[in-house]
Amino acid sequence: MSALGQSYPTCPITGEPAIRHVQWIKARWLARMWKMAHGVNAPELARVKYFGLWESPTGLYFFDPMVEGSRAFYEKYYNWLLRHSLWARESIREEFRLAAGYVKPRDRVLDVGCGFASFRGVLPPGASYVGLDPNFAENNSVDGVVNETLAAHLVANARSYDVVCSFQVIEHLASPATMFVDMMRAARRGGLVIVGVPQVPSALTRIPNFLMNFPPHHLTWWTERALTALSEKNGATIESIQHVPWSPTDSLMYWMERCSPFRCTDIYFRNRLSWYTAPLIGLIGGRVMNAIKKLPAMNDEGVGLLLVARVPG
Repeated sequence: MSALGQSYPTCPITGEPAIRHVQWIKARWLARMWKMAHGVNAPELARVKYFGLWESPTGLYFFDPMVEGSRAFYEKYYNWLLRHSLWARESIREEFRLAAGYVKPRDRVLDVGCGFASFRGVLPPGASYVGLDPNFAENNSVDGVVNETLAAHLVANARSYDVVCSFQVIEHLASPATMFVDMMRAARRGGLVIVGVPQVPSALTRIPNFLMNFPPHHLTWWTERALTALSEKNGATIESIQHVPWSPTDSLMYWMERCSPFRCTDIYFRNRLSWYTAPLIGLIGGRVMNAIKKLPAMNDEGVGLLLVARVPG
């Protein structure tokens, strides 16, 4: 039992009980922070009193309960990021380039949760592209992007694609394993499934009170062991798990962490003035360092992890 009398919740990948409780976070306090810092309402948090952050046997960190952000939440938050130059519509991340290396000319590619379809720009000539995104497709005329969920798309398109990708999406979902299984169903037998995720530890987890990494935005933080368990449990064969180098799109987070007056170790959110000011100081200093030094040198950690797995053939 945990300190609040709750039994340990189960890992959303394996179903095994968590091995460690990391911390409690008041949902009302978290909702207030989203409103103050980003002007974003998160009414989906109102039905929760406390979020627990837990570690699973795979090293995966996950929040319980798993409360996903609504479409309205994402629209407002990502518009805020665009206005403050913290996100870009035509951003090419290094994970896109790594994934594109597995795509052959004339391959059929499905990009799940594609945003503005930036991945399409690095595909080899001749590869066909379909992107799915019910949050961004409806009000944006992006060629090749369909306003459809993966589950709906599977009705007529199971076993249709040579490569099925998802970049920085699975960590937003209450059931990441379900999405991975559906991605495998979309791929032809012997095809590839490619998944990019944030990791722990990382710059994201070391910045104090870094809301991007909390509900209802990120619900899971990933490790290599967690990606391995996700693949093996569902019968996929791992081709590789790579650390993704920093790109101009995400290097600001690296410098924010470096410029923060202190860094998190095993507590990630606190109601203290120093914890509220630390990410602001990190952002100001990070913008300066990012303008001067731009990309950090690649280290073993990088910005995230990229799984490449093969569907049984």
